Amino acid sequence: MSTDVFGALANPVRRRLLEGLREGPRSTGDLAGMFDLGRPAVSEHLAVLRGAGLVREEPRGRHRFYHLEAAPLAEVEDWLHPFERYWNRRLRALSDLLDEEDSR
Repeated sequence: MSTDVFGALANPVRRRLLEGLREGPRSTGDLAGMFDLGRPAVSEHLAVLRGAGLVREEPRGRHRFYHLEAAPLAEVEDWLHPFERYWNRRLRALSDLLDEEDSR
């Protein structure tokens, strides 16, 4: 199953799962403990993230550990970059306007 990175990131639960993996690998149970959801629901979200290439699964005995795979996020960064320039220009213009008001 190949899932679109943007589609995977559209869900707040999946974004929070990725945030939970920033510090390093975590078990399915540990990740499920972050939510008021059943473990099967969290597993479904992890499957979507895995399909998008945003996480990888590592079996360790009876447990599964998930690792963040940040490389696909570069696609998101590339898409967001023009908007960042837009907002930087807008914020700079606002700052200039406020400076003018302060100097009056």
